[in-house]
Amino acid sequence: MFIDRKTELGLLNQRYQSAQAELVVLYGRRRVGKTELLRAFCADKPHIFFIATLSSDAEQLATFSQQIYGFLHAEVPPGFTYPSWEAAFRALADLPMQPRPIVVLDEFTYLISGNKAVPSILQKVWDEKLKDTQLMLVLCGSYIGIMETEVLGYQAPLYGRRTASALLRPLDLPSAALFYPHYSAEDQFTAWAVVGGMPFYLRTFQDSQSIFANIRQHILDAHTGTLFNEPRLLLMEELRELRNYFSILRAIAQGRTRLNEITQAAGVGDVNTAARYLDILQQMRLVTRRVPATEPQPEKSKKGLYQIEDHFLRFWFRYVHPNQSSLDLGLADAVLTQRVQPDLDHFAAAAFEEAAVTFTGRLAQASQLDFLPERIGGWWHRKAEMDVLAVNLSERTALVGECKWTIHPVGTRVLDELKQKAQIFQQEHGIEKLQYALFTRRGFTPELEEAAKAEGVRLFTVESLINPG
Repeated sequence: MFIDRKTELGLLNQRYQSAQAELVVLYGRRRVGKTELLRAFCADKPHIFFIATLSSDAEQLATFSQQIYGFLHAEVPPGFTYPSWEAAFRALADLPMQPRPIVVLDEFTYLISGNKAVPSILQKVWDEKLKDTQLMLVLCGSYIGIMETEVLGYQAPLYGRRTASALLRPLDLPSAALFYPHYSAEDQFTAWAVVGGMPFYLRTFQDSQSIFANIRQHILDAHTGTLFNEPRLLLMEELRELRNYFSILRAIAQGRTRLNEITQAAGVGDVNTAARYLDILQQMRLVTRRVPATEPQPEKSKKGLYQIEDHFLRFWFRYVHPNQSSLDLGLADAVLTQRVQPDLDHFAAAAFEEAAVTFTGRLAQASQLDFLPERIGGWWHRKAEMDVLAVNLSERTALVGECKWTIHPVGTRVLDELKQKAQIFQQEHGIEKLQYALFTRRGFTPELEEAAKAEGVRLFTVESLINPG
């Protein structure tokens, strides 16, 4: 099942229809669906799809050589290999250019780890030959840091050669919900809150059984759970000093969000040491640092809060890692009933706030706000905090929102509380015009609906977030 990715497919098809050589860079975290996207794109076009591995450089060259030769000839001589990477890359210029061929070098970072000269060799051949052909070359990689420094970076040999690039991100809530057509909107949201937007994780859950049954079978079962060891394997591939990273991620998952709190809870030394680990996790798009939407210089703000960006890692470090010993003893049922079930609504509430912020951004993109926001996010202050804020400080206009992931319909008390918080916000930032929005799991009381209609308060449910169209 291939879901969504319309924007990325559109970009690839646009570049394919150009009248020049194309060098496209596609990168993103492992499991995000890069290979599936490229296979869908290449399906009806002539192509070479080379997936690099951790085998030796000579073996990689031999495999790539045979794919090139096989594209040009019916049979490949046993053991055929071009004498060098330069020769193999030069051979790409001899491919038939009508219809236009695509050459995908997937897991390109594996080629670099086996032979650091590959980017320089490719740059030389591109400049001398390939840029004057109709070839579409796609470099794809999972190690975000390496792709950004060794391929996209200013000092990289290939800098300035790419004609397009895209960081493939996890699927958003509306796309993730499509994996579970038989779930209610609430369950679609909860599944996304647990496994996030990685297609591989989303496919693991089945909407023929309950959310808790999926969690028990696929995450908590130490023997057969497909996702039980996934974060450990993922991080082992990319990081050293795994124990320290695990300590930091566990601290964040348990609610320590400030740098000092994380440093103390993780026990990794001083704040400078913890900050270095956090920087690497941010580069990997595993952790994000949030600041109030009103901060003029976010990178310098002292109000930053760290959060695990990937939902599944957030779930795993909250429920699996701390209960590893119990799960190894086969106590998955006990962990589910005593740890996960009583806390899951609280866990999902954070994801609901994220979804509301993203949804507000969609409203702005669709010109469905009464003003043009400069920033969209959350807001917190020593006296108050708000889950959703879209603000234009220069025009002194804002939309403020509150999220309630509760099983009860939301009443007028929540709106009154939001207005009180908004007053503090207005005083702090000189806002003259305010709009209000409420986001809820189970709808609103008749009293609130009547008040909202009279006052122009915008009301959204989880169904609104899943089906924003």
